[in-house]
Amino acid sequence: MKGVLSIQSHVTYGHAGNSAAVFPVQRMGLEVWPIHTVHFSNHTQYHQGWTGKAASADAIGEVFEGLEKIGVTSHIQAITTGYLGDASHCDVIARIVKSVKAANPDCLYLCDPVMGSPEKGCIVSDGIAESLVGTLMPMADILVPNQFELTQFTGQAIHSLEDAIVACRKAQALGPKLVLAKHLHGVEGDDFSMVMAAGETCYLAQRPHLKFEREPVGVGDMISATFLAGILTGSSAPEALEHCNNAVYGVLEETSASGEWELQLIAAQKQFETPSHQFKIALL
Repeated sequence: MKGVLSIQSHVTYGHAGNSAAVFPVQRMGLEVWPIHTVHFSNHTQYHQGWTGKAASADAIGEVFEGLEKIGVTSHIQAITTGYLGDASHCDVIARIVKSVKAANPDCLYLCDPVMGSPEKGCIVSDGIAESLVGTLMPMADILVPNQFELTQFTGQAIHSLEDAIVACRKAQALGPKLVLAKHLHGVEGDDFSMVMAAGETCYLAQRPHLKFEREPVGVGDMISATFLAGILTGSSAPEALEHCNNAVYGVLEETSASGEWELQLIAAQKQFETPSHQFKIALL
């Protein structure tokens, strides 16, 4: 079996981290082997709080060692990382990526560098942002940051579409071959915008910005997973971006119509195969 090693958070209730990433990849026809960096009862933006704890770096390493013993390493087509529970996770992930690439040089590493957003209630431990910038982000083949994370990595402030393009180019120069900047705010009209730099070319993906009373959590995790699954199932980067943009919009539309806060991944699962909308991407 070929598949994806997904190293990120897990929530028992709702969809964030691996709970938002594993199912879309499976629904698009790929095996997924998750390792949880934290196990929480629910995501951290509930005002009632949450329970659970972060895994130790040793525990993450032990799970991977078990996969090595049964010969899984050479079957890993891609590694994806997201929310981390401790700065020490960066070091063990770096070792895992190096180990897998030694066994399978064609393995892709997608880094979704979750740095936290206190105003939204997304909290990360001290030292994680610095470790991401210094260790994991330069190692990535595919980098999928939001606007804040891209600025932290490149030092490029983003106030316009042109700024976003410059930031993506700077990120490519620091290591990643492909950069998908998600969650760009106000760079091109009122629509939700994503900019991708692939090789020498940049692309713009847009979709209507749906209004929610409470913004759903886990959208970025779903974007990263859906985009990666497109790449691994044979789509070109532009094709994967377009499919991802349309599939994610379909899930968000279902979520909005349901009046729910948590992403309606299961109810809207057909979107990952045949999206209801066909928003075209633009060449920049």
